[in-house]
Amino acid sequence: MTSAQPALETLPMFGMNEASESQVENHIEIIETVISSLDQDQSAMVSHQEGGYLWKFTYGSVEVYVQLTGTNDEDVLTVWSPVLSLPAKDETKLMRHILEMNCGETFEACFGILGDQVVVLASRPLADMTAGETSRIMTIVATIADDNDEALQAEYGAA
Repeated sequence: MTSAQPALETLPMFGMNEASESQVENHIEIIETVISSLDQDQSAMVSHQEGGYLWKFTYGSVEVYVQLTGTNDEDVLTVWSPVLSLPAKDETKLMRHILEMNCGETFEACFGILGDQVVVLASRPLADMTAGETSRIMTIVATIADDNDEALQAEYGAA
């Protein structure tokens, strides 16, 4: 697990648009059901702000964050998990490594840099998003992060 933990407000929160109560409950219920199936130490936390919702849970050796900016079609579900703090040893080699992984090993997710951390990230608008797609995006990010964090930290950690 990385030593630096992003604040729950790491990503910008956009304003929630008007939505029916059932739409809100449906998206939230699906996300919380997926989290309960993935959260391995029952550590899940939720933050409801005017601009949306943010969850945090532990999967293996990583923390996973789930942000829902609202509940309309144009709102976005974003899932990310920090895997390595920067600066890192041999960042040129690290960047090549994660770009190569992005090309064939990350499915709908990708490695990126958020602040001073390398993260696994996936984001998708809610339009036509099914419960299965919600589960898939959350599971992919959590699994890829957990499968790669320790190896990345061992090879590139703390410059």
